[in-house]
Amino acid sequence: MTEIELGGWRAATGPRAGLRRRVARAISRLGLLISTLPRAHEPIALCLTAVVMFSVLFLAFPGLDLAASELFYRTGAGFALSQDPLLRAFRKSADLSLAILLTGLLGHLIWLVARRGMKALALARRSVFLLAALAVGPGLIVNGLFKTWWGRPRPVMVDIFGGEAPYQPVWRITDWCQSNCSFVSGEASSAAWMVAALVLVPPRLRLLLAPPVVCYAFLLSLNRLAFGGHFLSDIVLSWAISGLIFAVLFRVMVSAPGVARRARVRAWKGAPATA
Repeated sequence: MTEIELGGWRAATGPRAGLRRRVARAISRLGLLISTLPRAHEPIALCLTAVVMFSVLFLAFPGLDLAASELFYRTGAGFALSQDPLLRAFRKSADLSLAILLTGLLGHLIWLVARRGMKALALARRSVFLLAALAVGPGLIVNGLFKTWWGRPRPVMVDIFGGEAPYQPVWRITDWCQSNCSFVSGEASSAAWMVAALVLVPPRLRLLLAPPVVCYAFLLSLNRLAFGGHFLSDIVLSWAISGLIFAVLFRVMVSAPGVARRARVRAWKGAPATA
């Protein structure tokens, strides 16, 4: 009986050959799926770990939130730094920075499409990724989902700091705040997106720009704590959640290891790489 090699299986031609081919094909696809899963050292796994660990930390020790906010609170004066003109101007600089980055991205994509047509979007995956990351992360998930539905009161609304609402721990859905609430920080998420924008910068220049960009984003986030607008957990979890969203989108839209693996399989089989 004639035998053939199929994905490491020795299969006889006959009624059982079709079944063995299907099994071998299923195993091959499973291997491809596993190859696309994030490893422990990759950004998706690291960000997911950060979300879980910080959630456990602030749930176990809610006093961390109150202690951090208390550093900026003064009895009778409240969160006085919120009235500081320099800090208020610094906060507004985030809007200008975002506007410049967004205008630059859109302008770059429009220029590419005008020159090369819609296929140019495939050549500008990092720019498209950043637009998607801004829309999905700070836009849809943070502001559209968490801040709208979780109802966590801001520090200035909490009774310990002169408000009326009781302190609410992270991840607890309440009705103490009706809209634009504390969990999680939208401005911290936007600041994290500014850091993600470094993917557009060449690697050598990225090492030079990363420290000031990260410092600027960190101070923007800390500004919300000083103003009594967010708890420390709102800021930390906003960075972790946003990082997770960005990492997933980057994996799917830019690095896409599954696509590269399929291209190698096609090349090994002698098929066109862009089938």
